[in-house]
Amino acid sequence: MSRVINPDSVGKERKRLTRAVVLALRELMLQPEPNDNSKDLAAFIAIALGEIFNTVDQSVAAWEKRGYWVKADRFRMEWIWTQRTSEAMREAVLTGDWAKVAENAAITAQKLMSTQVPVRHRLGTPWVGSWKKLAQEKRNPDEL
Repeated sequence: MSRVINPDSVGKERKRLTRAVVLALRELMLQPEPNDNSKDLAAFIAIALGEIFNTVDQSVAAWEKRGYWVKADRFRMEWIWTQRTSEAMREAVLTGDWAKVAENAAITAQKLMSTQVPVRHRLGTPWVGSWKKLAQEKRNPDEL
């Protein structure tokens, strides 16, 4: 019996999400003032950073199974900022604190500075509707 290869690994998902976050950051920086599009962009960044953090444990599970504890811990430490920044960004977006949104966006941009997004990407605009999703998560945290 041959190996089963999953083409949709968590590493690929994390890479896709980081590219989408970089694209959203670029678009957010072009906004002259906070509007509905800015809310969508900031909410998407918060949600995507949380999803990136959720992929970390799945990635290190194989290393821990083989006893590579140091490698797993280093990888976790490399991505722990996504959880903190996601929570801070969520709070800032939901309260309308655009100074904090800008601060968290700058932190995220600095961390993802080396991420390359091709000019002809196929990411589209994944942030459309993110504000509504984030506001709904706040109202019904147990349903999601």
